[in-house]
Amino acid sequence: MIRRRLTGLLLVSSLVVPFAAGCAKATAGANLAAFDDAQVTTRVKTALINDPAIGTERIDVETSGGVVTLSGRVSSKEAEQKALALARGARGVTSVTSTLEIQP
Repeated sequence: MIRRRLTGLLLVSSLVVPFAAGCAKATAGANLAAFDDAQVTTRVKTALINDPAIGTERIDVETSGGVVTLSGRVSSKEAEQKALALARGARGVTSVTSTLEIQP
């Protein structure tokens, strides 16, 4: 009887432990992705602010999975294109989407 319980306990633990470890890895991966997205957002914002032509524009930056979304207002089509180019050039960016409005 005790032997059966021990065998059952070992069987259950051999199934649960790898599952728990996989869940921990998935959570760590999600946290790492969020951290990477925050770094990408910071890099893009820094590039935008440091550019003399774009630094005064009102541009918000959001990043999810390396995909950067620029939103807000710019003064011209050229400013929008420059902001897109700066964002694409930042390390970690996989693609850039723009919802920027042009308001001279």
